[in-house]
Amino acid sequence: MPASNSAPQRRRAPRRTSRSGEARRHLLLCVVLLLLISQLGWPQQASQSVSIQVRLDQPGGPLSPVWNYFGYDEPNYSYAPNGKKLLGELAAGNVAPSYIRTHNLLTTGDGSASLKWGSTNVYTEDASGHPIYSWVILDQIFDTLHAAGVKPLVEIGFMPKALSTHAEPYRHDFPHNKVSDIYTGWAYPPNDYQKWSELIFQFVYHLRERYGDDEVKSWLWEVWNEPDIGYWKGTPEDYFKLYDFSVDAVLRAFPGARIGGPDTTGPGNDKAAGFLQAFLEHCAHEKNYANGKVGSHLDFISFHPKGSPTWQGDHVQMGISRQLAAIQRGFRIVASFPEWKQTPIILGESDPEGCAACSAEKNPQNLYRNGVLYGAYTVEVLNNILALAHQERVNLLGVVTWAFEFEDQPYFAGFRELATNGVDKPVLNAFRMLGLLGNERVKVTSSGGLATEDVVRTGVRAMPDINAIATRKNREVEVLVWNYHDDDVPFPAAPINLVIAGLPTDAKRALLEHYRVDSNHSNSLTAWKEMGSPQSPSESEYKRLESAGQLQLLNSPRWIEIKQGSVQLQFMLPRQSLSLLRVAW
Repeated sequence: MPASNSAPQRRRAPRRTSRSGEARRHLLLCVVLLLLISQLGWPQQASQSVSIQVRLDQPGGPLSPVWNYFGYDEPNYSYAPNGKKLLGELAAGNVAPSYIRTHNLLTTGDGSASLKWGSTNVYTEDASGHPIYSWVILDQIFDTLHAAGVKPLVEIGFMPKALSTHAEPYRHDFPHNKVSDIYTGWAYPPNDYQKWSELIFQFVYHLRERYGDDEVKSWLWEVWNEPDIGYWKGTPEDYFKLYDFSVDAVLRAFPGARIGGPDTTGPGNDKAAGFLQAFLEHCAHEKNYANGKVGSHLDFISFHPKGSPTWQGDHVQMGISRQLAAIQRGFRIVASFPEWKQTPIILGESDPEGCAACSAEKNPQNLYRNGVLYGAYTVEVLNNILALAHQERVNLLGVVTWAFEFEDQPYFAGFRELATNGVDKPVLNAFRMLGLLGNERVKVTSSGGLATEDVVRTGVRAMPDINAIATRKNREVEVLVWNYHDDDVPFPAAPINLVIAGLPTDAKRALLEHYRVDSNHSNSLTAWKEMGSPQSPSESEYKRLESAGQLQLLNSPRWIEIKQGSVQLQFMLPRQSLSLLRVAW
């Protein structure tokens, strides 16, 4: 066999990857993952421990239940079975009365309700144009409120068809039409202000006769809704005229009535701010359209601040700074008038955004409404509203949450509501926690708390706001703690170290109750998902949902030691969650 002219070839052994190479690739993979996580806003490290100090012996001023105000578009839902149930729960949630504000109390119709619609048919006319008054549907609404033990914040609106200057079309077709198309005949000025005045007189006089002076003097009255946008199809001067004639009629029917307005949209924008300023100027210095005198009667001032959540593609990001900035500007507008500086203020609709009847199906930014974020946001906003009222030295009377319940809608469809098909949502338990607070604040500091001016300016976008409100009663202290962030993304729970000092030195033991709203407590949404998200739950499933919707303890009540006038408690608080700790000795 001839010899080869080439050198013999060696077979190469398979190349082995060194451990150092594997480590480098593993490190590179970790870096890429961390970059992706940082872009998504997900946690990169565990939450730092937060120290909260409560000083029971250092008063922090009174705490009025300003949160105990609620409202909705559809007054006829009040006497639906689920409406009655929810009204009773609102009444039971606080020792102070809850106030209820509804649209459409004067709207023409047969009493049937739909999204953003309701009617009472209180006013029609005969062929000769003479008024016909009917109180049947109206009485059903007010009887329900009275039986539930809540108080009306009576909204005078909207325009009966027979009095409208542009009656047709009258009933809108939302949600088949856009929100911007709902402003039909009911939104126009009256064609006869004297007839309007007589209607308001008869309306108030009837309610006074039916419920008595002692009851009605505890009510509140206000004129119309958001006259700076489509809810009012007249000029600002037309609204001022409507206000003057309405107030004159209310006070003729019941001189003890407390009445105000204008319930404009949030004065964070210049148009709404200008309308509010012009209204206050009219009430202070201009000629009254009804009586010819200078100025108008004004018992409280109202406007509607709203936030602006957005959908980030994979999560909801709340827009708290917009809502708080509107509140701050509104407070400053009121305080700029010497005549009105101490006049009570009601935030007539104070919400994370503007459309309660717009579900999450086509508006994914509204998904916050079903879970714990809505409750955490509510408490976060409230704490900053109280701080702004103190800072601007105004008189805050009430903060209306525009949320109730919607009949004949899917479970957890993402409407802004307190309950779905009679099942309480987590947000309602935030209000139950607020209802457990006392009426006297004590000093509290938190190492994880953010300054109000920072939240107003930029929201809660970097670090979370882990903060607390503390109150005291006789031999009891209550501490409400929350962990809030604008971005609803997963994050490790925060370790809380809570110290309550200033207790009586002779007290040795105390009973601790710890209530919680989180993904696993006081949360009907979680229970519903665990069932497979049924739209027709069985009787037993429904009872489980009802139970899950109630305020729950994190663990069983227990006795704790008081050492030298203080107690120290540690617990974990998940993001967007609430804890209410009650210590009694």
